[in-house]
Amino acid sequence: MRTRIGQSVVVGAALAALLGTGCTSRERHRGGQAEYVARPSPEMQDVLDKLAALGGKPLETLTPAEALRQPTPTDAVLALLRERDLPTTPQPVGRVEDRSIPGPTGQLPVRIYSPQVGAVGALPVVVYFHGGGWVIADLDTYDASARAIAEASDAIVVSVHYRQAPENPFPAAVDDAFAAYRWALDNARSLGGDPQRVAVAGESAGGNLATVTCLRARDEGVPLPVHQLLIYPVVDDDFDTPSYREFADAKPLNRAMMPWFFGHYVKGKTSPDDPYLTPLHADLHGLPPATVITAEIDPLRSEGEAYANALSAAGVPVHHRDYVGVTHEFFGMGAVVPTALTAVQFAGEQLRESFQGRASK
Repeated sequence: MRTRIGQSVVVGAALAALLGTGCTSRERHRGGQAEYVARPSPEMQDVLDKLAALGGKPLETLTPAEALRQPTPTDAVLALLRERDLPTTPQPVGRVEDRSIPGPTGQLPVRIYSPQVGAVGALPVVVYFHGGGWVIADLDTYDASARAIAEASDAIVVSVHYRQAPENPFPAAVDDAFAAYRWALDNARSLGGDPQRVAVAGESAGGNLATVTCLRARDEGVPLPVHQLLIYPVVDDDFDTPSYREFADAKPLNRAMMPWFFGHYVKGKTSPDDPYLTPLHADLHGLPPATVITAEIDPLRSEGEAYANALSAAGVPVHHRDYVGVTHEFFGMGAVVPTALTAVQFAGEQLRESFQGRASK
């Protein structure tokens, strides 16, 4: 497992009210608002300011080993909570278990979260893949997101730490993600889960792995996930989209970082049009229902929108929401960014809708 970079945090209703309602989602069609300028919400700006104060270096100037030691948005959230004398304890869930599962070349670390529900019978399962550009981050960095999804969807979440580049370039992470999904199908019952209600989810590079897992399941005749939750997913390697141009200097993700991530991930050994690398170029017919969440102030916003549109054009049921005033990585920041709570609630609603009516007989 990679070096531990952070931990998760919890927010209650009182804290959410204290921080305000924050920004909400909206359609990207702005009509005549030609002069509109995207700006972080006050709560989002506080996180960005704190991250800057932690003194990280530009990731694209570092080696992967150096990048692993840089402060993360998770660290910024924790620092803000300490500064405000607020709890930094993780969001409560029913149970957390760290274990290893078989992967293509060895054991894969996973963290299994059971929700606090009083339901009788088998629960749905969500296989979750963390972000980090296939190079950095780990289960700890995205602990808050996994906990939030478990509670919002009333599902068991299996958070997977896949092999990372540059030591393990493409398609190692894809192979690990697919192996973890197949493990979840085969072992759902032993977790207290329902093998007929297994979904996939992921953030950023993890969103890429989630949707590619759906592609591989379809292509290889494996039972499809019942849903794919894609949070600002990486689905293309075009660094000149409208959002890349508009938010070239955004934080915590900017335009210069993505070629750095891709360079370490592919190491020049694959075609950029490989559908398991850039699924925006794939045949998307026959994939499971999708929820696509994007952040307004994010270089990846345009490709997330394009992917939602491409899924819809291929006949895949899809719900896409873009959240205003927030940046890449906002989803797990519910402790300090109220918009994250709204996005998590939406994600949970979409997952639960797909789980309904699919229980084992």
